[in-house]
Amino acid sequence: METTVLLWIASALLIVTGFAGLVVPALPGIVLIFAGFVTAAWAEGFVYVGWGAITALALLCVVAYLFDAVAGVVGARRFGAGRYGLLGAAAGSVIGLFLGLPGLVAGPFLGAVAGELFARRDLRTAGFAGLGAWLGLVAGAAVKIALAFAMAGVFVFARFF
Repeated sequence: METTVLLWIASALLIVTGFAGLVVPALPGIVLIFAGFVTAAWAEGFVYVGWGAITALALLCVVAYLFDAVAGVVGARRFGAGRYGLLGAAAGSVIGLFLGLPGLVAGPFLGAVAGELFARRDLRTAGFAGLGAWLGLVAGAAVKIALAFAMAGVFVFARFF
């Protein structure tokens, strides 16, 4: 097979896997989408999609990755979590990665609640911290998905306009 065809196939696989990775645990979806768009640009020798668009895609990728990484902790903080609640939310997020989708959904909540209870705070306060961590997780996922579609828009605009 010709190299260009292989690059297009690799690009399509990376982008499809990346979009699946936005909702499937343990797949770095946003990074795979970025890699797929770079591979597509490479397939055409960066003639249509140049380094300006690639830089914009990289910035969107970094913003999405960082926002997703800190959203649960920020949400817990906004709902009154203390230091132990924040540490618990972060630990719950990491542990949740290894437990699949249920772990990703429940990990930050349970971690924040456990951290707050460890700090001898009441169940109501711990529950609010857990709720904040969970809402932060949902907000992070929504922003990550929106930025993934923004990346697709940047690529399509650079390629065809």
